Amino acid sequence: MVLATEMGSSQPESSFDLSTYLAKRKEAIEVALDSALPVIYPEKIYEAMRYSLLAGGKRLRPILCLASCELAGGTTSMAMPTACAMEMIHTMSLIHDDLPAMDNDDYRRGKLTNHKVYGDDIAILAGDALLTYAFEFIATKTENVPPQQVLQTIAHLGHAAGAGGLIGGQVVDVESEGKTDVSLETLNYIHAHKTGALLEACVVCGAILASASTADLQRLSRFAKNIGLAFQIIDDILDITATQEELGKTAGKDVQAGKVTFPSLWGIEESRRQASQLVADAKDQLAVFGSKALPLLAIADFITSRSN
Repeated sequence: MVLATEMGSSQPESSFDLSTYLAKRKEAIEVALDSALPVIYPEKIYEAMRYSLLAGGKRLRPILCLASCELAGGTTSMAMPTACAMEMIHTMSLIHDDLPAMDNDDYRRGKLTNHKVYGDDIAILAGDALLTYAFEFIATKTENVPPQQVLQTIAHLGHAAGAGGLIGGQVVDVESEGKTDVSLETLNYIHAHKTGALLEACVVCGAILASASTADLQRLSRFAKNIGLAFQIIDDILDITATQEELGKTAGKDVQAGKVTFPSLWGIEESRRQASQLVADAKDQLAVFGSKALPLLAIADFITSRSN
C-alpha cells in the first residue's frame, strides 16, 4: 500500500506515493498556517503563537482532515480552515503539556519549548489564544460548506478538545503519574481521549464538511479511533527506543515521570503487535471506499513504521 518514505517503509501494493502526497499536503498546510496568523499588536502573544504553530512537525492531523474530506467527495479548500484549526488545537496541547506543571519538557520539535522562550505566563496564554482562535477560524474562513455542516464540525471538535476528550484524558494522565497500579482500561481511556479524540475529530470533521452519510462517518470514526490508539502505542515505544534528535523532544520522559505505558504493561514486541493489529482493523473499515481511501490507508501504515 505504501511506497518507501524517509520515515518508514512497507511493501507497496499500488502506485500510490505516500511520500509525495505527504510533502504536497504539508507544503499547502504550512502556507495556510503562516497566512492564518499574522503578527499584530500585542506582538508578543502572536509571536509566541507562531513560534510553536510554525515549528514544523509531520502535520498528520491536518493532512488526515484534508484526506477525509476528499474521500467523502469534498475539496481541500473546503477543509483547509478546519485542518488549520486542528493544528492550532494540537499545538495548544503541546505548549501546555510541556509546561513545568505538566510534563516539564525543554524541547519540542527540536526547538526550545514555548515557555523556555517566552516564559510560563505567555506560554499559557499562547495556548489559550490558539485554542479559541481555532474555532473563530473555522467559523469565519470556511467557504462553500453548508452552515449546518460548519456548526456540526465546530461542535464535534469542541467536544474532542474539551473535558470529554483531550483535556479529560490529560487529567487522568496527570492523576495516574507515579502510580504502579494503573490498569490497561485506564491507560486506554487516557490515550483514547488525550491523543485519540483530536485525531478522530480530524478524520470525522473532514468528512462532515463534505456532507458524508452517517454510516460513512461511523466507519471513519472507527478507523480514526484505531489509528489514534496505534499512534500512541508507537509513541510509547519511541519514547524508549528513539533518541532526542529523532524525536525532537526529550527521550525517556515517560520512564522518568513514572508513567505507565503500553510497553511497561506489554513489553515492546507485544506493543508493536497490538499497534499493527489496530491498524489492520482500522483499514478494514475503509474497504467500502475502494481506491478513494488510498491516502488514509497509506497513512495508517505509516503510523506503525514511523521513527519519530
